[in-house]
Amino acid sequence: MNNQPALSKSLKVYQIVFLGLAWMTPMIFFTVYGVAYHAAGGQMVLAYLIAFLAIFFTAYSYSRMVKAYPIAGSAFTYTKKAIHPRLGFLVGWALLLDYIFSPIIAILTFGIFMHTEFPSIPVYVWVIVMNIILALVNIVGIKSVARISGISVIVQILFISLFCLFIIKDIATGQASSSTLFSLHPFLASDIPFTTIFSGAALICFCFLGFDAVTTMAEETIQPEKTIPKAIFLIVCIAAVMYIVISYFTQIAYPGFTFTNPDNAAYTLVKLVGGNLLSSLFITVLIIATFTQGVSSVTSVTRFLYALGRESVLPQKVFSYIHPTFKTPVVNILLVTAFSFLGMFIDLNTAVTFVSFGALTAFTFVNVSVIAHFYIKLKKRSFTETILYLIFPLIGAAFIGWLLTLLNKDTLLIGVAWLTVGFLYLFVKSRLSAPFVKRDHSKVTVPEK
Repeated sequence: MNNQPALSKSLKVYQIVFLGLAWMTPMIFFTVYGVAYHAAGGQMVLAYLIAFLAIFFTAYSYSRMVKAYPIAGSAFTYTKKAIHPRLGFLVGWALLLDYIFSPIIAILTFGIFMHTEFPSIPVYVWVIVMNIILALVNIVGIKSVARISGISVIVQILFISLFCLFIIKDIATGQASSSTLFSLHPFLASDIPFTTIFSGAALICFCFLGFDAVTTMAEETIQPEKTIPKAIFLIVCIAAVMYIVISYFTQIAYPGFTFTNPDNAAYTLVKLVGGNLLSSLFITVLIIATFTQGVSSVTSVTRFLYALGRESVLPQKVFSYIHPTFKTPVVNILLVTAFSFLGMFIDLNTAVTFVSFGALTAFTFVNVSVIAHFYIKLKKRSFTETILYLIFPLIGAAFIGWLLTLLNKDTLLIGVAWLTVGFLYLFVKSRLSAPFVKRDHSKVTVPEK
């Protein structure tokens, strides 16, 4: 009998949705606004629509695979089970870039904005403080994370609603460029090349990252095969509605909006819309958002490392350890915390580079895994099943794969270098030990707390 502590099943649909949205951070629209606006040639609505379509098909593939394998591990588990263990390892290795650098993005953003509010305190001090707090919150347990995430998401949605109401007021009072709330102009490419809009969509996919992270919490979710798929679609659709609505209103109200610095373009926009009062509120909400994004991203990466440890891809005794009292992977949390101190030495652009490559690579192979598992292995090939298990995932894989190629050359080179390191690790490990996949966790049962 195995008496090793296990993850506690306690999460419901609404908690998973809040965790996913908190990881995604609805306020990410503002933090990447300047860069995304420039990349998409100002056509934010079209760029977000294209990104949503690409993500929607991938979200569908995730919902299928989590039903087949309701265990922690995400793209790593799906590719390993559906295609091949070694390919699964390389996909997991790529995904590790996404997960392990995501807390650094949140920590850095938090530090930058706190330093803006309190210039006398250096960014690195806030990085240290944030890191310690994130570790403590995650060690205490998943329920505390879900509770904090829920409050943060509600605050962010309220701010976004207020921001849109300010724009509607400007339109109604004639202070905006448009005199009507309804216009087709944001949905027309005008003279902007579609290649530019698609390049913007590739970058904007970053704003949707988070729906996939909730699959790492399958073993802490009640009836994960039903709960996780529902949560995935809710997360993606809620985010898409928010992003497209904000983009629509800003595009029709201020089509001539210009900025000099992409990093603070959103602050300039918010100040234009609501003056000093709204801009002060914006900073406050953004700080809260980055904090909870950090909490959720640490939760995701530690569960992913737990899955890699349990499969002996990483040292099992270290990475699969669950604390007997807190029922959380404490060692993983401490290791991620130590790694996240890199936030004192690297910039946001570097961290985002790692995250983008890892996420899009994983998304591509999750789509392929649906085809391999359902269409090829299980031979689900009726007319309806062919659409669901071949056509849909093919569209998702092609779309995401193409967006992956649109990332800049430096990003692709760094990504290939990282995969090369993973391949060498796999080669050495296979020579020094038995194959790393020793156990089948496709039907794992986890004791409830």
